[in-house]
Amino acid sequence: MKRPIAWRWLAAAAASLAAAAAGVALPMLQASAATGAATGYATQNGGTTGGAGGQTVRATTGTAIHAALCNRASSSTPIIIEVEGTINHGNTTQVSGASCNTAADKIELKQISNVTIIGVGSGAIFDQLGIHIRESRNIIIRNVTVRNVKKSGSPTSNGGDAIGMETDVRNIWVDHATLEASGGEAEGFDGLFDMKDNTQYVTLSYSILRNSGRGGLIGSSETDTTNGFVTFHHNLYTNIDSRTPLLRGGIAHIYNNSYVSLNESGINSRAGAKAKVENNYFKDSHDVLGTFYTSAAGTWQASGNILDNVTWSSPDSETNPAGPGMPSTTTVSIPYAYQLDAASCVPSIVSQTAGANKGLLESNGSCSAQSPTASPSRSATPSPTASASPTTSPTSSPTSSPSGTNLSIGAGSDGSSKADGTSYGNVRDANMSTYWSPAGSTGDIAIKWSTAKTISRVVIREASGGVGAIGSWQLINNDTGAVLKSGSGAGTITFTATSMTKVVFRITSSSATPRVGEFETYAS
Repeated sequence: MKRPIAWRWLAAAAASLAAAAAGVALPMLQASAATGAATGYATQNGGTTGGAGGQTVRATTGTAIHAALCNRASSSTPIIIEVEGTINHGNTTQVSGASCNTAADKIELKQISNVTIIGVGSGAIFDQLGIHIRESRNIIIRNVTVRNVKKSGSPTSNGGDAIGMETDVRNIWVDHATLEASGGEAEGFDGLFDMKDNTQYVTLSYSILRNSGRGGLIGSSETDTTNGFVTFHHNLYTNIDSRTPLLRGGIAHIYNNSYVSLNESGINSRAGAKAKVENNYFKDSHDVLGTFYTSAAGTWQASGNILDNVTWSSPDSETNPAGPGMPSTTTVSIPYAYQLDAASCVPSIVSQTAGANKGLLESNGSCSAQSPTASPSRSATPSPTASASPTTSPTSSPTSSPSGTNLSIGAGSDGSSKADGTSYGNVRDANMSTYWSPAGSTGDIAIKWSTAKTISRVVIREASGGVGAIGSWQLINNDTGAVLKSGSGAGTITFTATSMTKVVFRITSSSATPRVGEFETYAS
């Protein structure tokens, strides 16, 4: 029988104290937000630059962090907040202002954009105080420790999540963080790194997640499947019971991570999710990859991984382990460039680079640590309510059907929350008197097929009463997360012929409630 995680954590803590007694010292860091650049899926969808180009301020309390957000000219004014010292309930209060929406029991990053929070000096520790990201985009969190955030007991914060993201969150990069608990749910803790309710384009890199019942989830239930496009690389997961991560729907790219003592299960792909699992090192662990605790299966593409003393459960109706051979059950195309370290050196390179106060060191792609490269200059990144500058605009709304077969007829469709009285299927019924509208002023509508289709042209037609309402938009290959085209206004959209099973039309701004009468797709 496995010991409760609280006992396992005590053993881990004792080992850490022994190391300290032996004279092991942690390096102190003078970090700079100007070094290093986002990687993985955080580079997509316009990229993640945080507060680059904005004012730099120093904060030593949670109240000061909130005040820095509230003192900006607007909720999207770029800012870099350098944090030093221990941030806790005793020095964190709610601050009000037109450019912020804060709270007293957590670090609240709500309805804002273009922010970097980075630990400097002797380090930044968020003690029993979680970081909450909601309805926000273009956020960077680097070189911080978040520990012992509880959902029950006292004090409580952030639903027990060290870092939690929910509700229309986009482009988040968490890097060189240490996220830790002191037990599992029975001890009052929840997840270390959670994403739900339409959170996309996230990267977690060079971080440590340890001593917790739950590493993190992508999707809060089997129906919360609008999350995804998440990259995990060069992280250390150690003494975790499960969820490294739990993935419900969506796509995750998981490479060059070191996993030690995954006690019950590891990467749990469920509800149609796709996980690309490359060159990771799994040691002293159980059920490191598969579908667990549900009959709603997910899939994976696995290659180059090393299994070192890994055990597996027998399959049953709610258990589908990938091992012992870990054959792939899908293929996943990755839209960005990346370098793979050999799996054999992953424990070593992750030990040198992962976690807070490691000098922001990263792998050079050849199993050696190096200082990060300079960050790119900041390009304009819209706030959650701002209009994105289009790279191209469609032609004027068509008055007649183009030649060729409309591949949307007979296809499927889905999207974000819809307005009352509208339907996803109305955009593929060849009937302009019916339409789909989002629940708000922005939202997603998608066409999907059971087998991949190659398309190079999309026509968006607005129904009567909504002509001219659509502002800025993105057309996205849902299979990879790549943005095929962006622009403004309805009409014909052309792009390089691409094979995919689902294409998403994402409305990011509008002048009135959009009414999409038809979402037509064509091969040429």
